[in-house]
Amino acid sequence: MANEEGGEAESEARLELESLESDLRSLEFRKMLSGKDDERNTILAIHPGAGGTDSQDWAQMLLRMYLAWAERRGYDVDVMDVQHAEEAGIKSGTVLVKGPYAHGHLRAEVGVHRLVRLSPFDAAHRRHTSFASVAAYPEADESIDLDIKDTDLRLDFFRASGPGGQHVNKSSTAVRITHFPSGIVVSCQNERSQFRNRENAMKVLRARLYAIHEQELRKKQEAAAGEKKEIAWGSQIRSYVLHPYRMVKDNRTGVETSDVDRVLDGDLDRFIEAFLKATG
Repeated sequence: MANEEGGEAESEARLELESLESDLRSLEFRKMLSGKDDERNTILAIHPGAGGTDSQDWAQMLLRMYLAWAERRGYDVDVMDVQHAEEAGIKSGTVLVKGPYAHGHLRAEVGVHRLVRLSPFDAAHRRHTSFASVAAYPEADESIDLDIKDTDLRLDFFRASGPGGQHVNKSSTAVRITHFPSGIVVSCQNERSQFRNRENAMKVLRARLYAIHEQELRKKQEAAAGEKKEIAWGSQIRSYVLHPYRMVKDNRTGVETSDVDRVLDGDLDRFIEAFLKATG
């Protein structure tokens, strides 16, 4: 038809085809995000591993990376708790990422992230390897029935502190909740209100208990079906190398790029999509 009607019709047909191909890719990707909790908001938790100050700094770099990624996608982020380390970096960081399919995307980031670079904290400027772990828990709102008894909880209140141990305020607004049956301990200190910190800490606790419940349910289902799954994915999911060359490589899918700065600025979609395609 385009050949018969001339160049303008051919141009319109090409535009329509490109639009259809884009819609098809979008539908295929949405199909990969069809897990039970993929549509939910997610609570992202980052902790440094072995490597001292370098790993604490690396954990903070990862936190910035995910905040940048969320901004790129138009997601809202509530910073629930950040525990700053003494010299540099963070001891832990917990944020709530809010938006459609936030958990479906960020479950692709769960695992250990490895950084290789010349250490800015080493007087001899030697090469160091640092590790940090990323966890993602689907937000468990009040519609999910979780039996959390008040008698199973211990609440501690303390003063929030910032970098170098400086006090954010002089009153005990920070909250730590211990859940005795599971042994889970969560804390929140970023809000100036004790009530808001307690509310956020309960959100994190609910999310972690829900994740445990879902994990146990999957194990029971697999056992009942007699399934045996090969451990195909290691806990170290991605390497970020800044020296002696520059590269980010996903150990699970083989996707890699030499544009490390772009990745650390939040350009993660190529890694996320490759993982979801490989596991979908």
